[in-house]
Amino acid sequence: MSPSEHPYLFLALYLAVAAAFPIALLAVTWLWTWFFQPRKPNAIKNSTYECGLEAKGAARVQFKAHYYLYAILFLIFDVEVLFLLPFSVAASGLPAGALFAMLVFVLLLVEGLVWAWHRGHLEWK
Repeated sequence: MSPSEHPYLFLALYLAVAAAFPIALLAVTWLWTWFFQPRKPNAIKNSTYECGLEAKGAARVQFKAHYYLYAILFLIFDVEVLFLLPFSVAASGLPAGALFAMLVFVLLLVEGLVWAWHRGHLEWK
């Protein structure tokens, strides 16, 4: 069979290898642990252990949603820098349409910043 007869044969082979490789690794790992790892469960091995201290109380800690919103706003304006960097490097060789598109992008981000500021999301409580 030549590649011209079946143009998607390479993709099918690639997909089969991509699926078989992790499955084969998982199977080898499972077989290794099944045959070579000693099975000796007891109360000490099954207990929760962290930092040498016995676990006390519930592990659930409740955070205010305000902290998550603050983190998301930081990520949004941090990613803005990643989009502005290529533009600033090639700004002199780009047409006016690219300048307009980047101006619209920055104005939308400034609008989001003003909205967050107006709503009080940027104030640390």
